[in-house]
Amino acid sequence: MVGALVVGLGRSGAGLHLPVLRALGHGQARALGRPPIVVVDPAASVPPAPDVLPALSLAHAARLISPARTVVHLCTPPTARLRPLTELAGLGFTRVLVEKPLAVDEVELAGVLRLRAEAGLDLLPVAQWRCSELTRRITAVVAGGELGALRSLSFTQTKPRFTRTALGDSHTTALDVEAPHSVAVALHVAGAAEVADAALSDMVVGDHSYRHMGGARLSLRHAGGVRTEIRTDLTSPVRERRVVAELEGGTLIGHYPATDADDHSQLVVRTASTHSHSVFQDDSLRALIARAHEHFEGGDPLFDEPANGVAVVTLLAQAKRLATAQPAPTRSLAAAL
Repeated sequence: MVGALVVGLGRSGAGLHLPVLRALGHGQARALGRPPIVVVDPAASVPPAPDVLPALSLAHAARLISPARTVVHLCTPPTARLRPLTELAGLGFTRVLVEKPLAVDEVELAGVLRLRAEAGLDLLPVAQWRCSELTRRITAVVAGGELGALRSLSFTQTKPRFTRTALGDSHTTALDVEAPHSVAVALHVAGAAEVADAALSDMVVGDHSYRHMGGARLSLRHAGGVRTEIRTDLTSPVRERRVVAELEGGTLIGHYPATDADDHSQLVVRTASTHSHSVFQDDSLRALIARAHEHFEGGDPLFDEPANGVAVVTLLAQAKRLATAQPAPTRSLAAAL
């Protein structure tokens, strides 16, 4: 079994990846040769634990664990992707699971893809909804054709995000927070797409205003004619992660787990003559990390990554330019894959 190195102990690293790795058994049974989980974050303290080994730096981590036999979980902020990836590649680490998104914009994405080609990196961006049981069931219905052709997809993501926004983090627009999950699923279910429209709103709290962090709207036009509408509201008093798939013969209404406090999804299927409602366990991040480690150990490739992750970054960058009237970069990324 390969070892695990978690780089960055913020919300993603300490709150999501590390607990999943522990639940999957990484860091345990050292007598059998399995190494502890090595973690690196000079800005964070690591509570003592028998299955976690803190490193002072990436170079120190490379002395504690074999780079050739390690999966790196890169959980640094989206604005800090290329620098740690470059250092990791120089130390011999080549298997990297990158927290979403793969890069913060197309300029950094070009650098990431160039490094991938030069250093022979195996990069997988985190897109856990693609490993969701809910996504699998929706995809199966669409592909099966029992309810006819897919007409449209819509995603609604709402939650109150006032405190984290006020404290400041690497997210510069509401499109960076939840939309990457939805875009990845939309491409998985309905195929390649282009941006049709996008908009951003500000978050207003008392006398304070946080530009472009209140909410977002994104419309995608898929190559086969399907339309996807994505709406994010970071000022909502309630949490919701809903997907609706409209088909010729019926409607699928799905609810992903809204928080990490519960790991169940729900799916409603409505046709002219039937109505069904199912509830099922759906720990998509655990499923993704398990499949990613199988991929890195020589198992079946995980979907079409990093192509899907590249498409997500590209579409979101285009959407942000459209919503904020920014100029487009001149370099194409098509040749980098």
